[in-house]
Amino acid sequence: MEKQRQQELAELKPTAEMMDEEQFWAIVQTAVDEAGDDEEAYLEVVKRELSKLSLKEMIGFRLRTDKLLYDSYTSEMWCAGYLMNGGCSDDGFEYFRLWVISRGRKVYEAAMANPDNLIDYIDDDDEMDFFEFELFWYVALEAFEEAVDAELYDYVDDDNFKTCEGNYPNFEFNWEEDDPESMQKLCPRLFEKFG
Repeated sequence: MEKQRQQELAELKPTAEMMDEEQFWAIVQTAVDEAGDDEEAYLEVVKRELSKLSLKEMIGFRLRTDKLLYDSYTSEMWCAGYLMNGGCSDDGFEYFRLWVISRGRKVYEAAMANPDNLIDYIDDDDEMDFFEFELFWYVALEAFEEAVDAELYDYVDDDNFKTCEGNYPNFEFNWEEDDPESMQKLCPRLFEKFG
C-alpha cells in the first residue's frame, strides 16, 4: 500500500456521509455505457472509478447505495421483482433492487415513480434469466480493501447512518403471490410479459 493511502487511512474517521447523488450516478452511468450487461466488466469499471477517489468517497458510494436500497424497499417494487424473477425472496428482493440501481438514474427514478415502468428498460431479446446483481453491493467494499487492505465497514458511522438494511421500513403488502390479479393491478405491463 502506497504511503499516501496509508496516511489517508490513518486519518480516516468513521463517517455517515453519502456520496453526492450526481457523482454516484455518474459512476454508475460510466459502467453502464462501457460494460452494459456484462457484470464482470461492469464491476471492473466501477472499481476503476472508485480507485481514483478518496477512501471517504468510496465509503460514501456504499452508503449512497444503501440509501437507494432503503428508499426502494416498497411493496410495489417487490411485486415487480417477483414478476420479473418468477419469485422473490428477501435476499432476491435485495439483489433485484441492486440490479435496478445498477442500470442508472433514469431506470431507478422511473422504477421509483412506478415499478411497472421497468418494462420500458427490458430488451425483448434480453438473455437475462434473472434481474439481480448481488455483486454490485460489494464493489465498494472490494475497492476499499484493494486500496488499503482494510474493511470498509470499520469506517461506517453506524450511530448516524440509519438508512440501511437493518432499519428498512415496515409495510403491508398490497399484493399476494397466490392472487395474480392483485399483482396485475399493480404492474399490469410486467404481469403481461412475466405473469
